[in-house]
Amino acid sequence: MNDVMEKIQTKPTEAPAKKEKAKVKKVLIICSKGKIEDVYAALVMANGALMEGIEAKMFFTFFGLEAITKKNADHLHTATVGNPAFMPGLPTMLGGLPGFEAFASYMMKKEMDKLDMPHVTEFIQMIDAGGGEIYACKLAADMFHLKKEDFLPEVKGIITVGDMYALADGEGTQIIFI
Repeated sequence: MNDVMEKIQTKPTEAPAKKEKAKVKKVLIICSKGKIEDVYAALVMANGALMEGIEAKMFFTFFGLEAITKKNADHLHTATVGNPAFMPGLPTMLGGLPGFEAFASYMMKKEMDKLDMPHVTEFIQMIDAGGGEIYACKLAADMFHLKKEDFLPEVKGIITVGDMYALADGEGTQIIFI
């Protein structure tokens, strides 16, 4: 028995094979929300990817479509109700008072202006100019009765979910859902 134990204890252990880190080559960012904080998160990530030499594609669906329509792109609001991170300590009920959402959105935009952050349409133009691609979801566009002419000119097309997955094809692609 001791011989067996010695063999088990003295058996040389092999170092685990090191896995090669796969480099991110492309990001596909899905933006499903139309709140200013979510849209900016998607735009910042896409722009940052492009600045790092990473291919960036964006797919806007459901309420995220607000960010790429000519009518609403620069008129997004922040969520004041149901957002526990918004002004901690503030009773949720106050967030629902008339005018409070507009005030909160104004304050957020004011802080963004202090940081010299571009407005949504300018950000989208920068992403397009940097080689990023922007697409709208066909199902959501049909549901909201939106046509190609309703979208900003940088929107490359209105595509299906299957087409969106095809955009993610290739090694080194990460899908980010916001």
